[in-house]
Amino acid sequence: MEQLLFLKLSLLILLTFVICSILRAFKQPIMIGYLIVGLLLGPNFLGIIKSTDGLSTFSQIGISFLLFMVGLGLNPQNIKETGRSSVWAALIQIIVTFSIYFSISIGFGFNLLTAVYIGLGLSFSSTIVIMKILSDKLTLETLPGKLSVGILILQDLVAMLILMIFSSSSGGGEVGNIVLITVLKAALLISTLALISIKPLPFLLSKIAKSQELLLLFSIAWCMALASIFFALNFSIEIGALLAGISLSLSPYRHEIAAKMRPLRDFFLMLFFVLIGSGIVLNDLSSVILPLIVFTALILILNPLVVTTLMAKMGYTKKTSFLTGINFSQISEFSLILASLGLKLGHLDQKVFSLLATLGVLSITGSTYFINFSEKIFRKISPILSHLEKQGDKIDQHHHFSHFEPQVVLIGYSSMGQTLLENFQKMGKDTLVVDYDPKVINKLHQQKIPAIFADISNLDSFEEINFQKAEMVISTTKDLDANLLLIDMVRQINQKTIIITLSHRTEEALRLYEQGANYVIMPFHIGGHHTSSLISEIGFDTEKFSIEKNRHISTLLVKKHH
Repeated sequence: MEQLLFLKLSLLILLTFVICSILRAFKQPIMIGYLIVGLLLGPNFLGIIKSTDGLSTFSQIGISFLLFMVGLGLNPQNIKETGRSSVWAALIQIIVTFSIYFSISIGFGFNLLTAVYIGLGLSFSSTIVIMKILSDKLTLETLPGKLSVGILILQDLVAMLILMIFSSSSGGGEVGNIVLITVLKAALLISTLALISIKPLPFLLSKIAKSQELLLLFSIAWCMALASIFFALNFSIEIGALLAGISLSLSPYRHEIAAKMRPLRDFFLMLFFVLIGSGIVLNDLSSVILPLIVFTALILILNPLVVTTLMAKMGYTKKTSFLTGINFSQISEFSLILASLGLKLGHLDQKVFSLLATLGVLSITGSTYFINFSEKIFRKISPILSHLEKQGDKIDQHHHFSHFEPQVVLIGYSSMGQTLLENFQKMGKDTLVVDYDPKVINKLHQQKIPAIFADISNLDSFEEINFQKAEMVISTTKDLDANLLLIDMVRQINQKTIIITLSHRTEEALRLYEQGANYVIMPFHIGGHHTSSLISEIGFDTEKFSIEKNRHISTLLVKKHH
């Protein structure tokens, strides 16, 4: 028996590696590969994996670790940055999307309980997928990124409560009584856990953290102990694991714990999603093909539209609203957990489980492309989105320096931008910083440094910047299209302005020079310090920049031909 399980696990890992390598080439989430492997090894094709296998125990550990890690990221302090916007957006979005999906499910002939599961399952978005893509795009710290994280935190908290209620309903009884008893038991447990988390837990961690091995062992033990306690009290294992993570979310060691737990989580989580994939029965989908098509289209379009509209009506610009909304174009890992729980409790049949699991595969695949190409999609539909915007000043626009006439406009306050700003201050040049991170803008305002919130890829937000007297404009963003548009806009206003942009590729640098850039920074060759030295040496002399430009173009052409 043990040898057979070992052989199945070996085959599973090998096939997963091959499938995920192919998906990685197409920039798809690894999670999709897990589901596909499950589909291939399940009853539809090879029939190697069965739900009674020992792999199901491993998968349970994986989902516990997943929710433990989600809990670690549910730091209540994160909500403060986006405040009421995230709270109201999350709550209204859940109510609106649930109502729509519930009504459509009833229209398709599903019974009341099944419609509730579908409505809830399609109303939550994936924390894992969104956080991973935003991290890869380096947009997690932008305003849309922070708003998305705030909404996800509220969604996860609501999902946690729902999982508590459904897992407690297995004993039967009136719904009202179940909810009341669940809430009271949960309040008691959470209060006790909160008290432990205030002093005893931090004190214990401070002692344990001196040993890296003990810190990892304690994290695993804490996760599994709370998961077991909650299971013994008629809650689900998942809830205990999630609360175990939340109890450590304020700990100064949370990042170290997360880093140590991540490899374990990824391995065991792979088994969970493989088993989910093996539970998809293709024959069942033939009877729900119309709901599958309709729900897939709605998840990809309706969910982002609801969030986009809510953010716009709250007073954010159409760009911020859209980039926040499009992140929610998939269903959550919580949806798959809820579906798995519903199947285990007998609330859902195999057909509906297959429907929800397939919707997870399709929506996560589609949303990956949506989020990665969000900037290009926005440019195409920007005029339509104008109808959603609230009239008047926007929350994410700052007019503190609307009449400021800068000598230098510095776009992007990265580490390179910070170095350049310090140099311009030494040179006595009036500098305006433009950035898309509200935290950066607030920090600069506190330092009495002129700064405004604007996005280079949305030139409409640059209308309040006075380029008439700008001697130099520097962009530290690597977005080629945005830099080309910036050069064109500045040249229409001021032909004499020295324009410096950034690029990571030789071909793109040459295009920027052709468009009219005076100099192109290539970080692999020169960085912020070198650029600052160059500016200090030749000043704001256009002719000297032309000489440097011609030298650089010659170097790039030689490199291109080699």
